[in-house]
Amino acid sequence: MTRTVAIAGATGAVGQDLRRLLDRRDFPLDELVLLASERSAGRVIRWRDRDITVRALSEPDAFDGVDVALFSAGGGRSLEHAPRAVEAGAIVVDNSSAFRMDPEVPLIVTEVNADLLAERPAKGIVANPNCTTMAVMLPLKALHDAFGLVSMVVSSYQAAGGAGQSGIDELHDQIEPLAGAWDSLRTDGQAAAKLVEPRTFAAPIAFNVVPLLGTAQENGYTDEELKLLNESRKILGIADLEVAPTCVRVPVVAGHAAAVRATFASPVTREGALEVLDGFPGMVVADLPTPLEFAGRDEVAVGRVREDLHDERSLNFWCVGDNLLKGAALNTVQIAEELVARGHI
Repeated sequence: MTRTVAIAGATGAVGQDLRRLLDRRDFPLDELVLLASERSAGRVIRWRDRDITVRALSEPDAFDGVDVALFSAGGGRSLEHAPRAVEAGAIVVDNSSAFRMDPEVPLIVTEVNADLLAERPAKGIVANPNCTTMAVMLPLKALHDAFGLVSMVVSSYQAAGGAGQSGIDELHDQIEPLAGAWDSLRTDGQAAAKLVEPRTFAAPIAFNVVPLLGTAQENGYTDEELKLLNESRKILGIADLEVAPTCVRVPVVAGHAAAVRATFASPVTREGALEVLDGFPGMVVADLPTPLEFAGRDEVAVGRVREDLHDERSLNFWCVGDNLLKGAALNTVQIAEELVARGHI
């Protein structure tokens, strides 16, 4: 039997990680098809000692013979092209927000709810969660199973790389001009901010934090914050989970972090929490995990675990995860591995 894998968005930041992970994890495939925009079509990429020419995602026969298509090309392209891939016979693992809240599409974190893949996905599509939601799902699943999660307050600290290569480039390009105005950073921040022009973010990102991430909705929350609410409910299977989210962009290249206050149906102690967190698949407990130290690592890290000062049913903790790996490419490949293991591809 032969197995063909396609990557849609193969030349982007996540697409690069998908290529690397398929190789590093020795994913069982016979042919790799690389798809991207017309602008990138024709590029030649070296992979597993072979040269692969990037094809345009829009080509009519782009998905012919493909068994599984890993999409990281943006929501619009997923909506347009994922149904084409399914019609051609592939299962799609989609990294965008296009299908996450479709009740017929499983939203999967492999360590949390891979059992939903026991049957072949009805629509032929499996969704990958938002990278911020991903980072908190592993510790919350471990704690929910032990104590019964009721509500949470989540403040995220999201890397510039969460906006893709354009976000990384914007952070990089702003560092030098602002570092050259070092005194102004302390004495006249408004003047310093005018030295750079934000394009990807709502305000300058270098030497700054930006408390608006995503598109503001009528209720004042952003779509990024509402993803934390809606996706957490779906993944954990808690329809009435109460979530108070705040998403902030920080000047970090890769790695999202979150401060979480989780409230449970049962009392929880620090010792009891550490006992269930320690050894949970895909996660490590660390004294002081930071995005910098966990950039490029597969694991989600949890630290600063503390009993709440006022409520015996609440727990405070900090977690970090590489948004381009577990937050995107790694979980996508892990979903594909689950589909192989369960005989769907």
